[in-house]
Amino acid sequence: MSGRSFPLFDIAQMILQKPERHMVKFEVQNKPDGQPIQPMFLCAIDDTLWLSESEAIAHVMDKHFGLFYQAEKSPTEPPKGVYTFVAQCGISGVILGPPNYHDYQNQLRRLHAERFSRMPFEGFKARVKIVKDEAVVKKWVEDQSFKTEYICLNLPEPLKLASREDVDKHFREVHMPNIIKSVPKHILTGPAARNLASPGLSRVVRAAWEDQRRFPLQLATILSQQFASHGLQFFKVNKTLTHVSVARPHYLDMDVTPVSPQVRQIVDWINHTPKGTRRGLVAALAPAPKPAPAPAPAPAVEGAPAAEAAPAPAVEPSSTPEQDSILRDLHWLIHEGHVIEFANGVLEAAKKPLPKPPPKPRPEAPARPAAPAAPTAPAPEAAAVAASAPAETPVAEASAPAPAAEVPAASAPAAVAPPGEAPAAAAVTAPTGETPAGA
Repeated sequence: MSGRSFPLFDIAQMILQKPERHMVKFEVQNKPDGQPIQPMFLCAIDDTLWLSESEAIAHVMDKHFGLFYQAEKSPTEPPKGVYTFVAQCGISGVILGPPNYHDYQNQLRRLHAERFSRMPFEGFKARVKIVKDEAVVKKWVEDQSFKTEYICLNLPEPLKLASREDVDKHFREVHMPNIIKSVPKHILTGPAARNLASPGLSRVVRAAWEDQRRFPLQLATILSQQFASHGLQFFKVNKTLTHVSVARPHYLDMDVTPVSPQVRQIVDWINHTPKGTRRGLVAALAPAPKPAPAPAPAPAVEGAPAAEAAPAPAVEPSSTPEQDSILRDLHWLIHEGHVIEFANGVLEAAKKPLPKPPPKPRPEAPARPAAPAAPTAPAPEAAAVAASAPAETPVAEASAPAPAAEVPAASAPAAVAPPGEAPAAAAVTAPTGETPAGA
C-alpha cells in the first residue's frame, strides 16, 4: 500500500529471525532403485517426526503412555535373602537392584531402552554405580514387595499384561500401525521444527537454518514466486541488490510527457536532493503554517473572584490541502515507477535509460581474386601493324595499370601465413550477453 521498495534478501532475513514467521518442509531422498536413503516416521498423536520406529515408540510410551495403558500395583511377596548393596543408575537415580538378583539384567536393559536408547549400552552400563546405603537398599526391597500389572485401554475386551515387555509387544502389534507411519515428506511450523526431540532431525533443521541465514537463496526464490502472484515487480539497484516493489523503475521524460507543475517540482526536488525523504519533500514544497500566538490573558479586576486557570487546548498538527496534494502526486509517481521510495525512506527518481550501443558490424569475408583471362591471339591486322612499326618508335601502353583493391576500414589485415602453410581462417563469434543472477 505504501509503495516502498524492499530488498528481497532483507525480507528473507527478517522472516528467518523468528520461527513463527516460516515453516520447515522435510523430504526423504531416495536411492536409484526408489528405496529411501533414510526413512522418516510421523507420530500422529502430536505430529512429531522421527528417524526410526524405535525412537517413535519410545516417545509414545514416555509421553502418551496413559492413553493406551494403566499401571496397577498389587502387594506380593518381597524378595528373600539379605541384601547389603544395590546397583543404581548414575544418570536417572533409578534403583536397579543387586547385580546378582535374577531380574537385574532385565531391569538394566529396560531402563536403557525406555530412557537412554540414544546412548550406547556399554556407555550407559558404565554409569551404573553400587550403593551400600541402607535406606536405598530398603527402598528397593519395598518396591519389590509390589508387582505392577498393566491394563489395556480402548479395547473391546479387557486385557491385563504382566510386564513392560508385554506392553511393548502389545503396542507394536495393536497400536503402532495406526499411530506411527512412514512418510515421504512433511511440513512443520517453525516452533515445532525447533523443538524436535529427534537429535538427527534437529541437527538437519539447524544446519538448514544456518545455511539460509548466510545466504537465503532458497527462501528468496519462494518469496519471489509469492510476491509475483500478488502482482509485485522486481528490479536491481546498482546491478546487485534485487528489490521488490509495486512497479519497476520507469523514467518520466517531462520534456515529452505533459505533467503538472507540481509533479515537475516534486521530480526536480528529488533529483537535486540526495537522500531526500517524504518528510523533507513536504517541508520544502508545502511547509506547514506557523501556529498563531496564544492570546494574552485578560487583566484581573479588583474585587472579582479569581477564575480558575484552564489549560490551553492542545493543537494537533494536521496536514494542509497543499500537503495532501503533494502526497497524492507522490503516491501516483511511486505507483507508476517514476519515483522509488526505498525501505529506509529515501526517495530517488527513475534514471534515464542509457542509449543502446549500435550493433557491431560483422566483418566481411575477403573477395576471392578473379581468375586471369586466357591470352587471345591478336587479330591479323593488328599483327601486321605491329610488325611494320619501326624499331625506334616507342610502343604505347595499351591500358593503364589496374588500381589496387581498397580494403574496407572495418576489415582486419590478412594474416601472413608462413611459407608452406595455408592461412588459418578467423572465426568470428558474437559477443555473449551477461546473464543477470536470478533472485
